[in-house]
Amino acid sequence: MAFDELKENFTEAEASAKSYLESSHQFYKLKGFKVMMKAIVVFAKIASVSVMLVLALLFLSASAAFWAGEALGSNALGFLIVGGFYILIGIIIYLLRHHLNKPLLKKFSEFYFDEI
Repeated sequence: MAFDELKENFTEAEASAKSYLESSHQFYKLKGFKVMMKAIVVFAKIASVSVMLVLALLFLSASAAFWAGEALGSNALGFLIVGGFYILIGIIIYLLRHHLNKPLLKKFSEFYFDEI
């Protein structure tokens, strides 16, 4: 009789463990989907805004280069000035690249560790 109760308890414990594992698996699957979809939505927003900003920057840069070229009497000098400006901005961003890690980690950890 005691062995039957023990066997029944083990069977119930096994069923409970299987149920827990299945629930945990489904939870983490759902959590992964949520994080992935948030990342895709954020990436799509950033990509669409970035494309528009790059196009605007392209036209503004061309007009600034032509304007500087007219002021200096040579379009080539105008484009060199605008190109030099972008190289300077690139160097500044490169030097400050380590300061971007903390805000990026903070933002993405909010996405990942946010409750469902």
